[in-house]
Amino acid sequence: MSFQQKIRSIVTHPGGAHKDDFLACSLMVAQAGVVVERREPNGDDLANKEVCVIDVGGEHNAERMNFDHHQFPRDHPPVCAITLVLQHLGIYEDARDFCDWLEPAEWFDTRGPKDTAAWLGVERDVVSKLFSPIDGSVLRRFAGQERHAPGETIYEVMRFVGEDLLGFVTTLKERLTILEDHAEIWELGEGMKAVYVGRSDALQGEPSMGLHHYIVRKEMEKEVVAMVYPDRRGNGYGMSRYNDDQRMDFSLTQGEPDVHFAHARGFVAKTSAVETERLRALLALAATVAS
Repeated sequence: MSFQQKIRSIVTHPGGAHKDDFLACSLMVAQAGVVVERREPNGDDLANKEVCVIDVGGEHNAERMNFDHHQFPRDHPPVCAITLVLQHLGIYEDARDFCDWLEPAEWFDTRGPKDTAAWLGVERDVVSKLFSPIDGSVLRRFAGQERHAPGETIYEVMRFVGEDLLGFVTTLKERLTILEDHAEIWELGEGMKAVYVGRSDALQGEPSMGLHHYIVRKEMEKEVVAMVYPDRRGNGYGMSRYNDDQRMDFSLTQGEPDVHFAHARGFVAKTSAVETERLRALLALAATVAS
């Protein structure tokens, strides 16, 4: 993904702010590093390719950098400003694959909490219970100023969010390609499997990053019960349940001489072992009673 368009300002609507417009603006801040103005756009703004108009203006025209969705018909599939910006950046499909929060965000912004809850198959009050005070505080501060410029606290938070989101999507795509060459599938018996990733210079950063999506792409969600990956705090390995599968209970490895941590709830353990035979033996121990 590359971004070549010259942008001199970002315009989004005044008044209350939502996750949709905040994230869409954050992506463009990460790309262009220009001021964000919270005001109604005028005709010149909409016609000017150097003014990025987000979530307001009544027009979706990526060539003119206008990204509004409110003019779409009532029965249009759920898309919002962040959808349109991600599409423009060429990473929307990857974001839909990697970011579980994206589709619910599209629903919430275009359909509201009641229809979103029904789509998710949960009660309406569950949506409210998932509200984060971090979201509330950041959005309130974002809405509270008419202009956000580089160096200011909220602006730099936006830059971090945009950079992290872009980095996550692009890095994870690269990570999955690497995992195709480095991950191993171990048979554990009784229809159970584990995914193992050895220590490698090719896999930097969070050792377990990408494993869930690798398993999904392999369509092994019902077979894989555990993941084994390099311990980022030591030379050994971490072992954890996949999707909290109760067939694995890593508390059963507690007391083994090379296991220095096993959570009492059984979902994770850390070992100094590095030999694959020993790691397989610890997996078998964790699965013996649980299966």
